[in-house]
Amino acid sequence: MTSSNKKFAIIGAGIGGLTLAIAMQQKGFDVTVYENAPQIKPLGAGLGLAANAMKAFYEIGIGDRILKAGKKLKSLEIKSRAGKVLSSADSEKMAKNLGVTSNFAIHRADLHEVLLHEVKPGTLQLGKGCLDFVQSEMGVTIKFSDGTSSFADYMIAADGINSKVRSKLLPDSNPRYAGYTCWRAVIDSIDDFDLETTSETWGEEGRFGIVPLSDNRIYWFACINAPQNDLSKKAFTIKDLQNRFQYYHSPIPRLLSMTNESQLIWSDIIDLKPLRKFAFGRVVLIGDAAHATTPNMGQGACMAIEDAVILANLLETSTSAEEVFKLFEKKRIVRTTKIVNGSWRVGKLAQMDNSFLIGLRNAALQVTPSSVAEKQMKFISDISFS
Repeated sequence: MTSSNKKFAIIGAGIGGLTLAIAMQQKGFDVTVYENAPQIKPLGAGLGLAANAMKAFYEIGIGDRILKAGKKLKSLEIKSRAGKVLSSADSEKMAKNLGVTSNFAIHRADLHEVLLHEVKPGTLQLGKGCLDFVQSEMGVTIKFSDGTSSFADYMIAADGINSKVRSKLLPDSNPRYAGYTCWRAVIDSIDDFDLETTSETWGEEGRFGIVPLSDNRIYWFACINAPQNDLSKKAFTIKDLQNRFQYYHSPIPRLLSMTNESQLIWSDIIDLKPLRKFAFGRVVLIGDAAHATTPNMGQGACMAIEDAVILANLLETSTSAEEVFKLFEKKRIVRTTKIVNGSWRVGKLAQMDNSFLIGLRNAALQVTPSSVAEKQMKFISDISFS
């Protein structure tokens, strides 16, 4: 479509929104990104990017810049509480087969910084939370939290799982609780720590993940089954987590002992039950606003990045944004639904707390051939951006 005479508003300056802005600006589109936060702060924890996300970044020419800001990892392991390796995937082998990095970790703030550097000056407007919007035959009028409003020909909602845009379009599409809550932190690494492998340890007391980052840092997360918004879990301290995971293999107790209370981030794990509609006339949902997933397959940010590059490419080759939004919906729903549902199932498997069932699960993991993981990785990486 003709890019110069249409204005696009992107709601949300997260990973999906910024990637979309970069991809669209490269094609000459007039894009403004509206962000609720009054300022950009280096927040968040670690993030895994699989082959599909890296392919998307290379599609828009910034893959090398992303790689410089993060860390390639050689393998992924699932372990028992005692430290026995139940399942292992050779990331280097997969990367060679796929032709692109398949296990890459980056601090969310570092990724955000790279993306912010790539958007044109003046693209981002802060303190502009979307409170409401009105569609007409002419375009979309957007009302913001600061009392102002703006007009655009089209609006793309990348405002996350608690999207104000989605809640108006689909008022029954509320986030669902996965049944477990999570703590995260990024700390300096231990001198003798393995900085080449990412791992998850699955045990009765919970799940503990370890992800090496660049600059000799470690991102860790701990997931425990609990009621939603459990105030006792919300009040957990490092000491509480140390007590909970005291019998887990090294270096888990040591990592916890090295963590300060100020480094701890807590949240319940939620997602969206798969939607059947992303496109609504002049408005379309992308990223977590459309298909938020649990983090068990490491695909939340990856799918948002896919969305951004695919949508920008489709807009370049069509004369009608409304038709593109419908085509985008058709192309994305099957894949995103499969990943959301698959991640939900992995979470249930990983969060088992019955010792008998855990024994059966661990035995099954040990005899599962590596080809199963390779098949899943091939599905994840097998993405077309046209």
